[in-house]
Amino acid sequence: MAIRRATYGLLLVLGAVLIGQSCIQKRKPIPPVARISTVENNLHGATWTDDYFWLRERGKPQVMDYLTAENAYAEAVMGHTADLREELYRQMRGRIKEEDYTVPVKDGDYYYYDRTEEGKQYSIQCRKKGKLEATEEVILDENELAAGLDYMEIGQLAVSPNHRLLAYSVDTNGSEIYTIYVKDLKSGELLADRVPRAYYPLVWGNDNKTLFYTVLDDALRPYQLYRHKLGTDYLNDELVYTENDQAFELGIAKTRSKKYILLTLESNTTTEVHYLRADRLQEQFKVLHPRQPQMEYYVSHRDKQFYILTNDGAPNFKLMRVSVKKPSKRNWVEILPHRDSVKLEGFDLFKDYLVVYKRVNGLKQIGVTELKSGKSHEIEFPEPTYHLWPEENREFDTRLLRFTYTSLVTPTTVYDYDMKERTRELKKRKEVLGGYDPEQYQSERVFAPAADGSMIPISLVYRKGLKRDGTNPVYLNGYGAYGISSNTYFSSNRLSLLDKGFVYAIAHVRGGGEMGRYWYDQGKLLNKKNTFTDFIACAEFLIAEQYTSPEKLAAGSGSAGGLLIGAIANMRPDLFEVLVADVPFVDLINTMLDPSIPLTVIEYEEWGNPNEKEYFDYMMSYSPYDNVIAQEYPNMLITAGLNDPRVQYWEPAKWAARLRAAKTDNNLLVLKTNMGAGHGGSSGRFDYLKEIAFEYAFIFDAFGIE
Repeated sequence: MAIRRATYGLLLVLGAVLIGQSCIQKRKPIPPVARISTVENNLHGATWTDDYFWLRERGKPQVMDYLTAENAYAEAVMGHTADLREELYRQMRGRIKEEDYTVPVKDGDYYYYDRTEEGKQYSIQCRKKGKLEATEEVILDENELAAGLDYMEIGQLAVSPNHRLLAYSVDTNGSEIYTIYVKDLKSGELLADRVPRAYYPLVWGNDNKTLFYTVLDDALRPYQLYRHKLGTDYLNDELVYTENDQAFELGIAKTRSKKYILLTLESNTTTEVHYLRADRLQEQFKVLHPRQPQMEYYVSHRDKQFYILTNDGAPNFKLMRVSVKKPSKRNWVEILPHRDSVKLEGFDLFKDYLVVYKRVNGLKQIGVTELKSGKSHEIEFPEPTYHLWPEENREFDTRLLRFTYTSLVTPTTVYDYDMKERTRELKKRKEVLGGYDPEQYQSERVFAPAADGSMIPISLVYRKGLKRDGTNPVYLNGYGAYGISSNTYFSSNRLSLLDKGFVYAIAHVRGGGEMGRYWYDQGKLLNKKNTFTDFIACAEFLIAEQYTSPEKLAAGSGSAGGLLIGAIANMRPDLFEVLVADVPFVDLINTMLDPSIPLTVIEYEEWGNPNEKEYFDYMMSYSPYDNVIAQEYPNMLITAGLNDPRVQYWEPAKWAARLRAAKTDNNLLVLKTNMGAGHGGSSGRFDYLKEIAFEYAFIFDAFGIE
């Protein structure tokens, strides 16, 4: 790709117009203009221009001025919604039980939990020894760590096997680059040990002196594993492994049996696992099975065997078992076969039980097997659409399985399930203040026909008594990437929509994993457009079935889901009144041609490599940024995070600028950049609500809802 960059043009910013708020009439401010400085691109015989490439120059005064001007414009045009936003924020915060706690998790002689206090943004990590009635010990107060900071996020907490030390990692700007600290839980003092530029996982060796961690390369890819000895300078830490293939990331974990440490190297389609005895740290990691293209496998341990979940010859995965002494693939024995109608999503091993998490017809299920007898059973769930996930379950020798269950109408609920007696005990249901009554709401699951005959599931929730007369406002959400399922969880924030007559809908489009591996494969690479046409089919279905009309239909998603929103904005803008794109991945071609950007090389297996003409032509045909044309677009809210390592801030900024220059309508277009956060937005539990309130107010305003 040959690039020719012109000289920067001047920026037309709002200046005194936006500073002098008294001069602004409702929705009359002049939007910022990004003066064009053209970059020409050439590849595969194609030539295209990028008028806003200069917005990539992070930190340059022109760029910062432009983002600041866009934020000022956003506040100006949304100024008349200030009371509405405050009311929405008050509603959402008012549903939160500010002084709350999580269900204590047993780990050895201790019970670990976290709690929140009224008025405080962050959690307080605690434990009790021996019994739940014991005196509380605060092991880490995140509010103290966040004091004086605009952003603070904990990456991981890891208590040493003897429960004497706490290792934790902290990110203070949203970049997902962490610094590791170690605290002596007996004295309460921080040790001198510090490790900068680390990533999420932290794993203790069984000697209580060795800490394994990963670090990032220049593209913010976790690529190296280090071994740190307490009391030594991190500059002297031993480099254990380096992953040179840029398509792979490196992770580290310990088995529940606490016998093995697992080093996992993973691309989007291939894994390779190395293992080390957690009490023989002087030894080297061994490869369980060398990476094999298009083969994924995930490992756990029990007794003298490794259990392996793999898609080798099994698109929906199968479960295998092998001796730890002879773990070669030729010795793997199948214990749960592949099934076309059932996707195995994961498993948990306990001393006497095997738990399998699977998805059948798009719904998650749990299967339990008593390993001694071989007897199996299923845990049943009553609602038409729901979601569940396993909790930490730190204990290996137990018959209790802890999991969380939720649905579009049921708040998150923690159960302890007795795998022997087949009974469940309700441990905690998240309290929703303000008198929430689930009997006033209804969920359902419907199917929309796609153009090729595929039936696309849609999960819906609304207040009972809904009339299907085409007048209801609908917020349609979707994702459709990486095989990740769009799960139907409860949100108390969503009540601010439902109580105003909204239907909240989730389109389970191809590219996600709801209906098995085939569902994912049919929405990636050269099948990616199915994701967008599926979503359009869902919108058309909701209109045809008179749940709503185009004038009352909003759609939103974020990150890779923002690619979906950007594509449908170009393909069918007539179907929607409002589109919301949070930190959207929309500059597909330019990003995927730049291997220095985080995730680029890793994601060749998801979108394709545009250096190959077949993929370039296909990707160019739907890339949201490259397909903006002169036409009418819906009202659009676009968000970004200046420190975002996953979707760089310039993607939404460039897209917004190109839309402003091309669109032929008078609908509102707002770009809002969080100047002190990353991909996930604000870190405080209350600050985050203000971002949601802004989004809801934007939709309400477009629909004329007071």
